[in-house]
Amino acid sequence: MIGSGILVMNKPQGFTSFDVIGKLRGILKMRKLGHTGTLDPMATGVLPVLIGTAARACDILPDENKAYRAAFQLGTVTDTQDSSGNVLETHPFDVSESELLAVLPQFIGEIQQIPPMYSAVQINGKRLYELARAGKEIERPARQVTVQSLTLEAFDSQSGRGTLLIACGKGTYVRTILHDIGGVLGCGCMMTALERTAACGFTLNDAHTFEEVQQAADAGSAESLVIPTDRLFLSLPSVTLNETQTRLYRNGVLLSVSRLGHLPDGTRFRIYSAEQRFLGLADADREHNCLRIYKNL
Repeated sequence: MIGSGILVMNKPQGFTSFDVIGKLRGILKMRKLGHTGTLDPMATGVLPVLIGTAARACDILPDENKAYRAAFQLGTVTDTQDSSGNVLETHPFDVSESELLAVLPQFIGEIQQIPPMYSAVQINGKRLYELARAGKEIERPARQVTVQSLTLEAFDSQSGRGTLLIACGKGTYVRTILHDIGGVLGCGCMMTALERTAACGFTLNDAHTFEEVQQAADAGSAESLVIPTDRLFLSLPSVTLNETQTRLYRNGVLLSVSRLGHLPDGTRFRIYSAEQRFLGLADADREHNCLRIYKNL
C-alpha cells in the first residue's frame, strides 16, 4: 500500500470525478481517497486525488484556482449549456473576432453568475440536476465568482467555433460563461469540449493516466507517482520543531510561541518534525502564546 499524498490524474472523458476515485481504489487497493473538485463527465484533464491522511485537506486547500481550455459553438443553446444536452434554440450568427473579443472583458473579474440547472448546486436540500432531470426549472440566485483571465485562443467566424483559455476561482461554471457570452452576442453559445489544464497548483505535466498508474502499481512503484501532501500548502510559511517539541506536538501539547524562536509572519504554518517530516498545519495564537494544531496531515 502506498502512503499519503497527492496523485494528479488526467481524467478521461466520460468519467465522473467519483468514477475516477472508484477506479483508483481498485488499482491501488486502498479505500481512503478523495478528490479536490468535481469535473463533469464531458471534461478531461487535471484532477488531483488526495490519498490517505491527505484526504483530510479536501476542505482547507489554500489554492483553489483552476485553468481550462474550453471549445465552443456559437448559434446553439442547450439545456445543459454544452453539447451533451438537448438543443433548445438555434440562431444564425454573424460575429467577427473583434466583436467576440469586445465582450470578453464583461466576464473578467468579480462577476455574477447564475448556476446552471444541470449542476450539483443545492437549493432547499435538492441538487439542481435532480430537479432538471425531473423536467423542473427553478429560480437560482446569482453567485459571485472570480475570473482572472479570458483569452481567445482560436476562432473561426465562418463556423462560429472557437476556443477560450480561462483562469478562474472556485465555483465558476465555464459552460455558463460561454452560455452568457452567447447571450450578450445575441446568438447563443454552447460548450463543446472542456479540458482542465491546472488545479490546486498542479498542471497537466503533473498528471497521469489510468494506464500509467496501473503499470506503476503492477511494478510495485505507484509510490513514485505520489506528490508529498505539503506541496498543497507551499504558500504558507513553515516551522521546524526540535526533537522535544516534536514529541510534545505529536502528543497534542500546546507549544509556547515564544519558545519556538523566530516565528515567521502569519497565523497559519506548515509544521515539520525534527526529521523534516510534514506533520500538518498549526495556527499561532500570539495573544495566548501558543501554537494550536489546525489539521494533522
